[in-house]
Amino acid sequence: MGTVKGERRRQALAVAAADLLRSGGFDAVRHRAVAERAGLPLASTTYYFASLDDLVTAAVEITGREELAEGRAQLDRLSGRPEDSSALVELVLDQLLGPESRDGGLDAVLLRYERLVGAGRRPYLAPLMRELRGELDTLLTEVLGRAGRTPDPAELRRLVSLVDGTVISALIEADPDPRAAARAELLRSL
Repeated sequence: MGTVKGERRRQALAVAAADLLRSGGFDAVRHRAVAERAGLPLASTTYYFASLDDLVTAAVEITGREELAEGRAQLDRLSGRPEDSSALVELVLDQLLGPESRDGGLDAVLLRYERLVGAGRRPYLAPLMRELRGELDTLLTEVLGRAGRTPDPAELRRLVSLVDGTVISALIEADPDPRAAARAELLRSL
């Protein structure tokens, strides 16, 4: 498994699992589906990953790290301190709701929240989720710092909770654009 070919195959399986996780949630990540998506034999999933939990963990890590890297890249593209904080608010919303939610992607928001809630049902993901959350908090603090606000951890948690609560309320009310509701509340709060 330590060969270059083996590492490429393992990575292909993990990327396929991440794609399935993004498009269909945890239930979509199954050995057969992952192998088919990666174009590899079914047995390769159990050869390169000891269990489905290990494969799911790899998918969550890839997904989380890609989302954080995209957020960091977006922040780096913003020059200095923007006159209009709307670009920063959109970046915060991209990190919390996913960039796919920009075009009124209700399904993307639902999948994102299902993934977060579903992670709570998988105790093996807890250490990774805490690590990713710490990195997200660091990124969000930098984003808000560009807007002239440097929140302490408690304030940052309140802002995230405000967005989460607004989105969940919008979903309950069958609002077709929960991102717009979250944007309005976040702008009001900032």
